[in-house]
Amino acid sequence: MDNVPALDESLKKTVGGNTAKVMADQLGLHTVGDLLHHYPRRYAERGELTRLADLPLDEHVTVVAQVAKAAKKTFNRGKGVRLEVVVTDGSGSLTLVFFGRAAHHHERELLPGRRGMFAGKVSVFNRVRQLAHPDYELLDRAGGADAAEAVDAFAGRLLPLYPACKQLPSWKIAKSVDALLDTFEADGWRDLADPLPAGLRESRGLAALPEAFRKVHRPRTKADIAEARDRLKWDEAFVLQVALARRRFADAKLPAVPRLPREGGLLDAFDGKLPFTLTEGQRKVSQEIFGDLATEHPMHRLLQGEVGSGKTMVALRAMLGVVDAGGQAAMLAPTEVLAQQHHRSIVEMMGELAEGGMLGGAEQATKVVLLTGSMGVAARRQALLDLVTGEAGIVIGTHALIEDKVQFHDLGLVVVDEQHRFGVEQRDALRSKGKQPPHLLVMTATPIPRTVAMTVFGDLETSVLDELPAGRSPIASHVVPAQDKPHFLTRAWERVREEVEGGHQAYVVCPRIGDEEDDKAAKARKSPEDEAERRPPLAVLEVAEQLTKGPLGGLRVEILHGRMQPDAKDDVMRRFAAGEVDVLVATTVIEVGVNVPNATMMVIMDADRFGVSQLHQLRGRVGRGTAPGLCLLVSDMPEASPARARLAAVAATLDGFELSRIDLEQRREGDVLGQAQSGVRSSLRMLAVIEDEEVIAAAREEAVAIVSADPELTGLPELRTALDALLDAEREQFLDKG
Repeated sequence: MDNVPALDESLKKTVGGNTAKVMADQLGLHTVGDLLHHYPRRYAERGELTRLADLPLDEHVTVVAQVAKAAKKTFNRGKGVRLEVVVTDGSGSLTLVFFGRAAHHHERELLPGRRGMFAGKVSVFNRVRQLAHPDYELLDRAGGADAAEAVDAFAGRLLPLYPACKQLPSWKIAKSVDALLDTFEADGWRDLADPLPAGLRESRGLAALPEAFRKVHRPRTKADIAEARDRLKWDEAFVLQVALARRRFADAKLPAVPRLPREGGLLDAFDGKLPFTLTEGQRKVSQEIFGDLATEHPMHRLLQGEVGSGKTMVALRAMLGVVDAGGQAAMLAPTEVLAQQHHRSIVEMMGELAEGGMLGGAEQATKVVLLTGSMGVAARRQALLDLVTGEAGIVIGTHALIEDKVQFHDLGLVVVDEQHRFGVEQRDALRSKGKQPPHLLVMTATPIPRTVAMTVFGDLETSVLDELPAGRSPIASHVVPAQDKPHFLTRAWERVREEVEGGHQAYVVCPRIGDEEDDKAAKARKSPEDEAERRPPLAVLEVAEQLTKGPLGGLRVEILHGRMQPDAKDDVMRRFAAGEVDVLVATTVIEVGVNVPNATMMVIMDADRFGVSQLHQLRGRVGRGTAPGLCLLVSDMPEASPARARLAAVAATLDGFELSRIDLEQRREGDVLGQAQSGVRSSLRMLAVIEDEEVIAAAREEAVAIVSADPELTGLPELRTALDALLDAEREQFLDKG
């Protein structure tokens, strides 16, 4: 058959231009293959249709009923209009409600006496059960036997419910998928490339691909769905793992300069003046890193560890080792505040070893320079000169490091802090500044469950620091229900005063800034339905003013947010670190890397508006000294809400790995992979990274075996085709840059 579409063909031909546009804009579906892989979100189980008398509340139902009466009514002093349609099936009645323009449109169709199938979520309004804006299909357009067949097709099987959008309800998507399946069936699925090698499919007992598509979109039983899902999960896990295995294989072939620290050099001198001993974890991870640096292929390592587990110390020792070996090391930080903070703390830790070429500098010393976008011209020119001559062994900077003007004498190691904030392009631009590919160390303080690390960072070896250095204090966390128990919030501000009176400092964190620009952006994001929703998030400027005039009057309260001038930000941070500020009211700019051991308390306002890992990051800013830390999560959400459950989970554990699992289970992986894949839409539709740990691990093993035996996949053309589809130009680039 010549009219069978290719999987990479645009959907225009198959579903028509208008529908194709909605599918592309709203659902990210562009090709025939995309639509085939647009799996049902769930299935409505309908061996029989729900009788109106038995309708369950808050459930999605489909009913067959007859229109008894329809009436249009106005509300809101005549500004609003709604259509109320009462339908009945002999066992009971139900009201369908349509608002606005839809009311006029449906009034013409839903006339008394017409029969149809109506699908939607059952709710109650004024003690009457109703479906608001239901999807429906009228049955009396089809006569007699056809109508019976329509009811049967619609309701007599497991009804797939697809991720849909306002302009394209689930059953319109189902019709498009059905038409597509019919075309492929008629052709016997001749041109469908199966990415799984036959041997692997047989040994794992997985269904053939056409059968999997048939059973996922047109299941007869629940067993069909399970069988299809098992197979399709394998496709996703396996193709992704092959892509990552090929990258690892290619990276292992790249040349790099081995960087071995010399005896009696900078690293030895630094270790000799350390006032404390490294933790067992730090020693073990350092060994892994120095092992990689000694090889002739570039290191690709992910260093993850709890907030405060001493990652910076491990990274600094690696940088010193590279300087010893004649190379340079660059540390890339996501914000100016953080770059300045890293620069300050590294220079402090190194002492005279950071004063290379200066009077009083130690014999083995090197220069440690800072490079950010807001530096003055003279300082910037000097920093660039120090880098190109090799005078500076270590540079710490922001995106400014990536600019074309920046040249290195011999870049040997790139350390990226907080990887999830850097696009892959940026890491790559920095790596391309080495004469040969430099070694790469990626640090993250958001602990990542092992399977996520394998799926997202499968091309990096992983090191984990899971113990806190001696002397770090425990942090107590509590949820403050501001709405139900306002006296709890009053007590929270009293606690802040007590900490300050005891010689300590506190943070108050708010979700937004509250200046004009902020308000404009918030308005632009709001849809009319949001108007009646929750109040806007609390803002730094308003909260700081209320606290100064109210519960924290008399204390030295300052603000910090991302739209302040760099100098002003640095000034506030410096004064806070020096103890000249009692309470810092800030946005999440303090989330990463800010280190003030005297700050013992944090109050997070509207805590439910932050993600789990973000709350964990923020909390890690307190308890960094010898005094115990306290973190209060303030929320006005009701106790039974999912948001409060999330906060309770954060308050209950300090284990970042445990929290990242909770976070992931709630958010699904799209976000995680989306971030890692530089904004590319996640390719995981069926696979849940946490639930499907075993599939991912098994797929990784199979992938490594196949790539080791046949790196170019010459014997597996179908797998190559699947890889090309996964790694469209954008993603291929992403993986190449890793």
